[in-house]
Amino acid sequence: MSATAIAQRVALGTGGVTQTRVIESEWVKFRSLRSTLFSLLAAVVCTVGLGILISALRANDFKQHGVLKGIGGFDPTAHSLRGLYLAQLAIGVLGVLVITGEYSTGMVRATFAAVPRRLPVLWAKIAVFSVVVFVVSFVASLVAFLAGQAFLGTAHVGVSLGSPGAARAVLGGALYLTITGLLAVGLGFVLRNTAGAIATLFGLLLVLPVIAQALPSSWYDDVYKYLPMPAGGQIMTTVTDRTLLSPWAGLGVFAVYAVVAVAAGAFVLKRRDA
Repeated sequence: MSATAIAQRVALGTGGVTQTRVIESEWVKFRSLRSTLFSLLAAVVCTVGLGILISALRANDFKQHGVLKGIGGFDPTAHSLRGLYLAQLAIGVLGVLVITGEYSTGMVRATFAAVPRRLPVLWAKIAVFSVVVFVVSFVASLVAFLAGQAFLGTAHVGVSLGSPGAARAVLGGALYLTITGLLAVGLGFVLRNTAGAIATLFGLLLVLPVIAQALPSSWYDDVYKYLPMPAGGQIMTTVTDRTLLSPWAGLGVFAVYAVVAVAAGAFVLKRRDA
C-alpha cells in the first residue's frame, strides 16, 4: 500500500483522525513490510531451534558423563530459553526498521500529513509492535521451554511449567523481547538512521557488558548488574545469582532503558522536521 493510500485511510471518514484509526493504519503498514515476516520468523527459529539444540546437547552430556557432574547451579529453564538472546537481535532490527524504513522511503511525510500532531503515530507504532512481538515471543518461548525440557527430561534433569520460576521465566522471555523491541523503536525515532540505531542498540546490549568486564572489580559489581542485558536477562532464570538483580527488579531496570529511549524519541519527534 502506498504512502498516500495509507494517509488517506487515516484522514478520511467520519470523525476525522482518531487514535484507533492511526493504530489501524500502522497495523496495515506493519503487516505489509517484508522485514516484519522475516524478522519474526528469524526470532522464532532462534528461540525454538537454539533452545532445543542447547537442551539436547546438555542432556546428551549428562547421559554420557553422569547427571551429577557439574550439576551445581544448573538451570534447566534458562538452558531451554537461551535462544532468546539471539532472537533479541532480530527483534531489535525489526524495531529499528519499523521507524527508519519509513523515514528512508519518505512515507513518514504522508503519515505526518495525515496525523499532524505526530505523537499518536508513536503510540500507535508502539501498540502494534508490542502486541505482535509479545504474542509471537510468548508462543516461541513456551514451545522452546516445552521442547527443551522434553530433551532434558531424558537425562532426568527436566522441569515442568509448574516448577518454581518456570512460568515466570517463559512469560519473562516474551517481555524481555518486547522491551528490547521498544528500546529499538525509541532509538529509531531518536537517530532516524538504520545503521546508527542498530549499532547503538547492539552497543547497549552486547558491547557495554564486555566493556564493564575491564572495570576494577569494585566498580564491576556495582555497574554490571544495571546494564540492559544482564538486568533484563535475569527474568529468564530460576537459579538465584546474588551478584545480580532479582528477576522482576532486573526487568524493571531494563524497562527504564526502553522508557527513556521512547521518551527521547517522542521529544525528537515533536521538535524535528520529518
